Amino acid sequence: MKFTKMQGCGNDYVYIDGAAEEISQADKAGLVRALSDRHFGIGGDGVIFINPSEEADFEMEMYNADGTRAQMCGNGIRCVGKFVYDKGLTDSRQITVISAGSVKQLELMVEGDLQSSADGAGMEPADRGSVKRVRVNMGSPVLEPEKIPVVSDSETVVNEPIYVEDAEYRMTCVSMGNPHAVVFAQGVKDLKLEKMGPLFEHHVRFPERVNTEFVEVIDRKNIFMRVWERGTGETLACGTGCCAAAVACVLNGLTEPAVTVKLLGGELLIEWNRDTNTVYMTGPAVTVFEGEI
Repeated sequence: MKFTKMQGCGNDYVYIDGAAEEISQADKAGLVRALSDRHFGIGGDGVIFINPSEEADFEMEMYNADGTRAQMCGNGIRCVGKFVYDKGLTDSRQITVISAGSVKQLELMVEGDLQSSADGAGMEPADRGSVKRVRVNMGSPVLEPEKIPVVSDSETVVNEPIYVEDAEYRMTCVSMGNPHAVVFAQGVKDLKLEKMGPLFEHHVRFPERVNTEFVEVIDRKNIFMRVWERGTGETLACGTGCCAAAVACVLNGLTEPAVTVKLLGGELLIEWNRDTNTVYMTGPAVTVFEGEI
């Protein structure tokens, strides 16, 4: 089976062309766990299958490292855009990708920007440059507790208390296609995330578990974030988590609608257009290596 290892801000996945590789659905969870293992497999935060789709240009079928299915990954979907363009599966710089029923629009930013009148049609992939950055329309943030889901009697969960091991934290909950709890704190770099992350992930208030972002505000245009992803653990970056964090910052009056999110693995630019209620994410997509297993 051929694969491509890719990463966006250090959030790394194993990518497989679902049209070229025949893998039964029953075998995928076990395969994902084996491939994601950093000691005995390829290593990654999970596996993403890139499949044909009738609803969009491509489908992103995404799995966490523990073999559970995931709905959306911002860093992952940027790498999908790079994969399909660099490998000549599309000639368009504007594509759509569906994941768990949600269609996202991607703008591919190509180094070299070699174009013919047919937008690269007929060129070899190497002749038309490769994708370096991708801007994704991530859609509208979901704030209704029952849709995130999070257990709450409020209309929205903004700066709401949550008790973890007898300590009170304040969280703002957002779904960007997957559930997020954003917690603002000081000294985020020194947090013992390996202890705190699982306590939030499996808290009784999150019926489908949760991704937790611990955020430190630097100024009105910059924040620092660490993230604990359900089913994976701490990752170097989380695209949907950055989107949720930016939305939470605005809801709490802490930053401007456009903010640079600084992560252990790099930086992402997040913009929340309040007029259209649309979140945009821009960041890098990198091929690490390719192989066969």
